[in-house]
Amino acid sequence: MTQSKTIDPKQANAPETILTMELAGGPCCTPLEGLPMDEEQAEALAKSFKALGHPVRLQIVDILSRHSGEACVCDIESQFELSQPTISHHLRVLRNAGLVQYRQKGLWVYYYLDIDNLESLRLFLDHAVDEQVSRGPVGLAASVSERASTS
Repeated sequence: MTQSKTIDPKQANAPETILTMELAGGPCCTPLEGLPMDEEQAEALAKSFKALGHPVRLQIVDILSRHSGEACVCDIESQFELSQPTISHHLRVLRNAGLVQYRQKGLWVYYYLDIDNLESLRLFLDHAVDEQVSRGPVGLAASVSERASTS
């Protein structure tokens, strides 16, 4: 490994130092391409993943996915040992993230999954996994052994 370039962060608004590793006489990896995802897409996905970042909200999504289309809020609440305001908070977070929708019928509120938004999360994860699988083994050890076998 050799250090090929150090950048002063005050001059370039960069991290403290940038190191380029060279293995077997070449760069350590293929240079990165531009960002394939724009900021708006990234923010929307981050909001959805953040909403799913709580165990109760994951359980609510699981309940709704297993139920026949929609579930009354009272049935959702009965699955947890939490107060009604806490469940309402979690449902509001999921609703604000676009992961669930609801309809009111009289006094009752029925929640259901927003399939389009969930599909965008699935497609993002599928793409990430597909890209990794198509590249083969991941990590420095894999790339070192791969380079050694091609030299």
